[in-house]
Amino acid sequence: MPVIQEIREGCVPVKVYTGDIEPAARAQLVNISRLPVVHHHVAAMPDVHLGIGATVGSVIATARALVPAAVGVDIGCGMMAARLSLTADDIDETSLRKVFHQISRDVPVGFDQHDERSARAHAAKPFKKSLSRILQKHPGIEKRIGKNSRWELQLGTLGGGNHFIEVCLDEAQRVWVMLHSGSRGIGNALGSYFIELAKKDAERLQIQLPDRDLAYFPEGARHFDDYVEAVGWAQDYARANRAEMMDLVLEALRRHLPGFEVSAEAVNCHHNYVEREEHFGEQVWLTRKGAIRARAGDLGIIPGSMGARSYIVRGKGSAESFDSCAHGAGRLMSRNAAQRKFSLQDLQVQTQGVICRKDKGVIDEIPGAYKNIDQVMANQSDLVEVLHTLKQVLCVKG
Repeated sequence: MPVIQEIREGCVPVKVYTGDIEPAARAQLVNISRLPVVHHHVAAMPDVHLGIGATVGSVIATARALVPAAVGVDIGCGMMAARLSLTADDIDETSLRKVFHQISRDVPVGFDQHDERSARAHAAKPFKKSLSRILQKHPGIEKRIGKNSRWELQLGTLGGGNHFIEVCLDEAQRVWVMLHSGSRGIGNALGSYFIELAKKDAERLQIQLPDRDLAYFPEGARHFDDYVEAVGWAQDYARANRAEMMDLVLEALRRHLPGFEVSAEAVNCHHNYVEREEHFGEQVWLTRKGAIRARAGDLGIIPGSMGARSYIVRGKGSAESFDSCAHGAGRLMSRNAAQRKFSLQDLQVQTQGVICRKDKGVIDEIPGAYKNIDQVMANQSDLVEVLHTLKQVLCVKG
């Protein structure tokens, strides 16, 4: 049975969909619940853990205000998955290794980006005019963008950290492609810029906050509409980034696998974003920081780690969770702690059977650094139903 605990130490309750929450994350949730703009309650998903600004795995409804740090800097980060007409009989280790190297060549990872020749110019074009308008009003944003970083060339790139591209098999041994990424450097620049603006505004207006990182823009404030425009742009860019990457990955597969069709069963969902929604009788700004929308009928993707199962789910529409569910396994320990605790041998054992990097550079992403995805799923059985269970056979990390 799902475990739900309630914390009543702030202005509104916090409903937590797990009995296991670290003290620092709990304190962070209490701080969020003390904001005067929070509506009704705060929901914390089963994968909840400490974040920067706001807790990862939190769902925050705010009335007539936005908290930029709750959305964070990886604006629009999310998942995309597509089922192919291939089955396990159509792939083998040799062909998958070729696919791994092809994807690694075709999709820039980490801080890399496309060159002019491989840039996804057709997909970047619709974003230029609106971004130019944002940058004209806020030239300080450009100072936050790396000197050699160009948003047009980063469209269709993976990034680093926990971002990944996977080829998986489901419970019927059908092949899926799944990937995880967001709005790249431009999203980081937009997010960090407006987070600092919110802090400066709070200081200037002498707004009392439980945590300086939780500074907010009230509706009607000088920068409110500009932030709405910027965060909306970044969310659209993140969705397009995943779609462009998916095209590149499918092209890579077609070079080394038998011919295939892509099923209509494709999902592209954010898990780090803000949207205008109605909850408990009010129009609110709903921020999902490390959570996906799970209204009745909504399809979503909940990944495990690079050695664990992932899930394609359908939402059940729970009002208490603000129609939301977990976005993944959630970290059990910090990256530094994982690097101290685990060895290369641990990494090889925990990723056995998966074609992936097995070097020191990805030890912080080892499966043991994450919560048990099956326990996470058990704790949210009231929120989603499982449609497909996926297990990766190939993983390209950022």
